[in-house]
Formats: sequence, structure tokens, C-alpha cells
Amino acid sequence: MIKQIFGKLPKKPSKSSSSSSSSSSHPNGQGGGPTTSNGTIPPSPSSNRPNGAVYEPLPSLRDVPTSEKPTLFIKKLTLSCVLFDFTDPSKNLREKDIKRQTLLDLVDYIATVSTKFTDAAMQEIAKLAVTNLFRTFPSATNHESKLLETTTLDGGDDEELALEPAWPHLQLVYELLLRFVASSMTDAKLAKRYVDHSFVLKLLELFDSVDRREREYLKTILHRIYGKFMVHRPFIRKAINNIFYRFVFETERHNGVAELLEILGSIINGFALPLKEEHKLFLVRALMPLHRPKCAAAYHQQLCYCVVQFVEKDSKLADTVVRGLLKYWPVTNSSKEVMFLGELEEVLEVAQAGEFHRCMVPLFRRIARCLNSSHFQVAERALFLWNNDHIRNLITQNHKVIMPIVFPAMERNMEGHWNQAVKNLTLNVRKVLAETDQALFDECLAKFQEDEASKGEVAAKREATWKLLEDLAASKSVSGEAVMVTRFSSSVTITTTSGKSSGS
Repeated sequence: MIKQIFGKLPKKPSKSSSSSSSSSSHPNGQGGGPTTSNGTIPPSPSSNRPNGAVYEPLPSLRDVPTSEKPTLFIKKLTLSCVLFDFTDPSKNLREKDIKRQTLLDLVDYIATVSTKFTDAAMQEIAKLAVTNLFRTFPSATNHESKLLETTTLDGGDDEELALEPAWPHLQLVYELLLRFVASSMTDAKLAKRYVDHSFVLKLLELFDSVDRREREYLKTILHRIYGKFMVHRPFIRKAINNIFYRFVFETERHNGVAELLEILGSIINGFALPLKEEHKLFLVRALMPLHRPKCAAAYHQQLCYCVVQFVEKDSKLADTVVRGLLKYWPVTNSSKEVMFLGELEEVLEVAQAGEFHRCMVPLFRRIARCLNSSHFQVAERALFLWNNDHIRNLITQNHKVIMPIVFPAMERNMEGHWNQAVKNLTLNVRKVLAETDQALFDECLAKFQEDEASKGEVAAKREATWKLLEDLAASKSVSGEAVMVTRFSSSVTITTTSGKSSGS
């Protein structure tokens, strides 16, 4: 009976059966080995060759029959997707050279191909670009933005430090992508499946590269994409807007603002007239705020070109641009103020009389402050506005409003500016104002002298008032001390009297 009961109990599995069952539960008999995040078993490491494959060169595309070229082309594209470590120059020398020769062959083939690229070929080209080019750059905490370095014109050593170590191979990939996008054998309708929004976004992210050579290639490629893929144009403009918003309002760190503005300058030049409301909003919301960051000197030339392009397209935008400049006008940065005055001259040079009339009062109030700047370059740059024939004509047409605003600033320069060159320029502009309207000039001079005299009287009255207050305060302090002595004496007398009475 007891044997029958024990026979019905489950038996403990043996070690051999346990190991065999666990082994059978994993593919390839690898039970309990490490797995990746998606549950697959990672391949065993091999010596410098991905997946253990032997990296061997393929025949040149020039040496094979025409019928075999498409197949060999795809094979070479696949071979070029293998990555190597370029931070160590002594590593994988043979494989790197094979890849370089392969990329050179591919670039040459794309430049000379006489048939349309197939769907498979386009897919592999896009994969090649994604694999080799798209990567994440170090965060701002790990490297200083190149914008801050390029504000100085002679940053040779910094430029050398900012070179991409993998550039010899990246350059060939960029050249391949550029020739593919620019090729007449590329069908945009088919290629847009692979050069899609995600591809464009990743390409835009690369503009933050510290290597200027890479940004130059990116600028050319993105411009070609904008021209070839018309369906992507609104998306590209919106994506660039977002980069600018993030740069201005969040990070103030981006290495590719100048290159992006160069692309936009060409795009703005091609805008059809009349300008769409979307484009005007882009000027107000994206371009004008770019004047705010401290590092604006790094891209101001390109920004100024874009802004002037808008005014040339639609002169009514001159008032908007001038008021935008006044909004972001630097107060404590003299070099930036000189840049703003230069941009202001370029904008006014293409402005019409109507738009100038709308903004001239706040504009020349600011210019008057610049005329009295203790920084001689700011004062000189403001006075140089009268050397521009178009601007001088606009000032002459509106001299009855402008002369009373700027005249006091010029007189103060004549009386007390420390720089002789500024005084000489002020004297020349003063002569121009006198020749324009002598009667108004004399009236402004009389009013200035009257105001200065009244200011002297006010200052004298203020000085007399302060003197009176000081004397009154002194007399009160003396009388207060006398009162305190009298009170103290009285209290002593009362105390003495009360003491005598109590003693008696």
C-alpha cells in the first residue's frame, strides 16, 4: 500500500533532463545566454568585422559589363554601410582603404550613370546616408558652441580642434548623396519615399556639427533637396523655423545658423509676389528675434541679407523691420550696435517714403542717442547715415520732423564729445542741416540755447533748494540739542528738589 502511494508522487527531475529542457527552450541550443532589449541573442564578437563577415573589395564598376552594373552598384552600397572607428588612426587600415575606394567608385558611377535609378538603388543610397551620416553630437555641456568661437575672425587653432576625425570618409558619403539628389536620373516622385520628412529632419540636425566643411556640404544638399522635392518645401521651412525658435528662446547654442540663413536667403529670393502671409509671419516671428542672442555677430551678415530681401520684395515691410530692430536694439553692446546701424542703413536704402514716414520718429530718437554715444564707432556709424544719398533725401523730405529730434544731440557733440573725428563729422552734418532749412536751423538753435539756459536755472534752483534743506537740517539739529540740554537740566533740578524734600 505504502509503495503504491509513493509511486503516485511526482518524481524530482534529474540535472541532465533539466539542462536538456532549458537548452531546448532557446533557439540554437543556447539556453540562458544574454539577450538584447528586443529578446534576440546578440552575435558573438568578431575581430573588427561586423557579424564576422570578411570585408573584401568588390570589382570596379568600370570593369564589369553594363548589365551587371546595377547589381554590383547595390552590393557596393551595402558594403559601404559597414562602419569603422576613425578616432583610432591605426585601426582597420585595410578595411578603411577598401571602403574609401568603394565610395570613390560609387561617386564616379552616380556622376556618369545614364539610366534612371531603380527603387532598390534609391533605398540603398538612403540607407547608406542614414548609416554613415546620421549620428548624435555631444551635448552642450560637453563642448562649447562653435558660434562663440567664430565671433572672432582669427580662430585658427579653434578651427583645427573642431575638425571631424571621420571627415575623409564622410566627405565621400556627402558627395555621393549630393550627386544623387542633383542627378537628372533621380526620379523625385520615387525618391521621396526614402528622402522623406524623417530623413530631412535628421539632415537638419547635422547642421549643429562643429566642422564647417560638413555644414557647407549640408547647406548645398538641403538646398538641392528643397529645389527638387517641391512637396517637402513647406515642411523644410517649418523645420528651420523650429530650429530658430529653439535657438533664440531656449539654448542660444547652434553651430549652423549662418548656413541655414544662407539657404533661406536663396529661398526668400525665389518667393512669388505678392508675399504670402505665412512668409511675412516668418520674418516677424523667426528672423527678427534672431537679432536678440549675444552671438548674433556669427551670422549677422546672412541674417541682414534675408531681412533686406524681404524689404526688396515688399517695401511695406520696411516699417515692420525698423520697429523690429528698435525692439531688439542693444543697449550695452557697442559692437552689436554698430552692426545694427549697418543693417538699418541697408534697410532704409530700399525703403520708400511712405514706410519711412511711419517709423521716422522712434527711429531718429534712437539715432540721436547713438550720436551722443561715448563709443566713437557708434557715433561715427550713426553720422555716416547722412553720407547715403537715398537716406539723406528721405531726411530732407521730412526735415521739419527730424531736425528738431537730432539737433540737440549734434550740439552736445560739438560742445563736449571727446573724439575729434566725431566732432568733425558732426560739423559736416550740421552744415547739411543748415543748408536744408536755415530758418528751422536757427529756430532749433535758439530753442536748444533756451533749453540749456532753463536747464541751468533749474539746476541752480535745485542746488539752492538742497542748500536750504541742509541749513534747515543743521539749524534743527542745533536747536534740538539745546532743547535736549534744557530738558536734561530741568529733570536734574526736579530730581534734586525732590531729594531735598524727602530728606527733610
